[in-house]
Amino acid sequence: MFYIVLLIFLGLLFLVAELVLLPGVSIGALLSLVCYGSSIYLAFRDYGPLTGIVVVLVILVLSVVSVVFSLRAKTWQRFSLKQEIRSSSMPEPDKELQVGARGKSVSRLSPMGKIRIDGRLYEAKSQDVYIDPRSDVEVVGFDNFSVIVKKVE
Repeated sequence: MFYIVLLIFLGLLFLVAELVLLPGVSIGALLSLVCYGSSIYLAFRDYGPLTGIVVVLVILVLSVVSVVFSLRAKTWQRFSLKQEIRSSSMPEPDKELQVGARGKSVSRLSPMGKIRIDGRLYEAKSQDVYIDPRSDVEVVGFDNFSVIVKKVE
């Protein structure tokens, strides 16, 4: 009887681990099924059909209770991220620049590169031709976080 109880306990442990700690991996679910199946087999083999049915019912009830408890427990909220990130990796250029603003290319734009306008660096895309470093450029538009520029002649 000790091994049956131990296998049921391990099955519950693997089931909760699959749901909370390793979702989608399926190793915990597989180990849980192996433990449950072994305990049911031992109960039927050693103690007869009545004890086997009782073990099946105990496993079902304990599994449902542990799943509901583990998904509702506030204990697991400690593992979740509560902080909200409100910053971005770089400023949105269309909020800082206007079409027609002028600056210089820092690197070669072929077609992407860096430009400097009013002392700030921006990722830029050349409108049509390659632009060499230290060339004068003019903003003609925006594409996501990139500035679209053309070479000033």
